[in-house]
Amino acid sequence: MKNIENPYLSDNKIMQEMRKNKTETKVLILKAIGYPLESNYLETPEIKVTNQELFELYARDQWNGYKVHKDQFLFDQKLIPDFAFKVVDIRPDNSYITNNTSILVMPEEKEIQTPPVKGNYKIKDVIGQEKAKNKTKIITKYLENPEIFNQWAPKNILFYGMPGTGKTMLAQALANELNIPIKMIKATSLIGDHVGDGANQIHELYEEAREEKPTVIFIDEIDAIALERKYQSLRGDVTEIVNALLTEMDGIENNDKIITICATNNPMILDYAIRSRFEEEIEFTLPNEKERKEILELNLSTIPLDYSFNIDTVVMKTKNLSGRDIKEKILKTALHKAISDSREIITDNDIDYAVKETKKQVTTEDAMFV
Repeated sequence: MKNIENPYLSDNKIMQEMRKNKTETKVLILKAIGYPLESNYLETPEIKVTNQELFELYARDQWNGYKVHKDQFLFDQKLIPDFAFKVVDIRPDNSYITNNTSILVMPEEKEIQTPPVKGNYKIKDVIGQEKAKNKTKIITKYLENPEIFNQWAPKNILFYGMPGTGKTMLAQALANELNIPIKMIKATSLIGDHVGDGANQIHELYEEAREEKPTVIFIDEIDAIALERKYQSLRGDVTEIVNALLTEMDGIENNDKIITICATNNPMILDYAIRSRFEEEIEFTLPNEKERKEILELNLSTIPLDYSFNIDTVVMKTKNLSGRDIKEKILKTALHKAISDSREIITDNDIDYAVKETKKQVTTEDAMFV
């Protein structure tokens, strides 16, 4: 997918540009798209705006100053990281979002969901994250011989860290190594149209797991339903979903041989009732210099064009990028640039182009993980 243009401008530059060109966006109409840069292992959650005023405040806060045009993609980087919205209409076109912009989201059309696709990852494919991989050894030992653990069994684990650092990949790899089922779900998909929908899905999820155990349950974006109470107005009332999850995590039913792994980008916004259930919180960190080189070498071994750039130089240029960003935003963008220019070799110029495009998308706030 072509990288989107999201230049970040200072407030002064925004005002100067607007005064000069009178390009303030009056109306912006979006359509929720989902995760176009991700694999399709998880279903796209339904986005339903119940509080228009609150959504506009939230949207303007993170996209203020972006120059946008029709058919462009805007990516959420706060509550639903990397979730994409497509610009279906804008007035005027090629204008800048400001605090005066009206932002609307079109109602979603129901589509038939396809079954999740599980990646063929192995634990060795996850570069770095040694603490998290050591934890998988304990899980493996438990699932191979649960009788010796009894009340000491690992049950509920929280993976946290910036997007693209390998949280989902490691959960998939664990299930693949053990050759057991993994049930993957995004917490946002649990927020249904009717009271009780999400709670029923939680109980059904665990009931299926009990029939197929040993099983790993992976709940991504747990903050979608487990936000600290002062943030709950952004999600609406999800109390019944939280209560259902607490019941299952506490093991009221016979949940032996069932491991629950939840993931979030920011554990600090989780409600204490949920967070206290995790026996361990494992941080996924951005790759260091050595790990970035391993990530580059691994991905370059399968890239469909030859390349003539120095890997060590790219390692330095990709500091503070996640493994996924290195692949999707640097290597893939450089590859597409070379192909679009009808060249058979990826050069330093293609890498520089990709780095420049990536910096357009990342503001100082986005790059920080608090």
